[in-house]
Amino acid sequence: MSKVSVTVNGELRELELDTRTTLLDALREHLHLTGTKKGCDHGQCGACTVIVGGRRINSCLTLAVMHQGDEITTIEGLGSPGRLHPMQAAFVKHDGYQCGYCTPGQICSAVAVLDEVRAGIPSHVTDDLNAPVRLSNAELRERMSGNICRCGAYSNIAEAIEEVAGRSA
Repeated sequence: MSKVSVTVNGELRELELDTRTTLLDALREHLHLTGTKKGCDHGQCGACTVIVGGRRINSCLTLAVMHQGDEITTIEGLGSPGRLHPMQAAFVKHDGYQCGYCTPGQICSAVAVLDEVRAGIPSHVTDDLNAPVRLSNAELRERMSGNICRCGAYSNIAEAIEEVAGRSA
């Protein structure tokens, strides 16, 4: 067992965990934050995406003890039913949630994607590394490619992200 201190959704949390506990299992089983979903448990679907230190990660692929002192944001930390994050509201508006299973990871990833673009972080499809990053359709699809939606709501998800990106551009 190991003691781990993390700040989750703005709240300092102290946990005593088996050193083999993934961040995903710590969030779901120990902190009861069940918005983050366990999909493939192999880092291929993106359902477990959370934001750690401003960067999106697959929480099923990392051990909780590796995040001592980190700031972690889950879907629960982005907004609430009465006060939705702009990305959550856009997903509702554009019907980007369909069955809803992948939605928390999609939304966390989308929020981080817009932060990456604003920070000028290039992707594999960025055309000009010397110019500001532009959120083209190809750029958006490349950046969101790690999040799978079995319902096929990709165009709705893209519309939601583009709407929020337009507000913050």
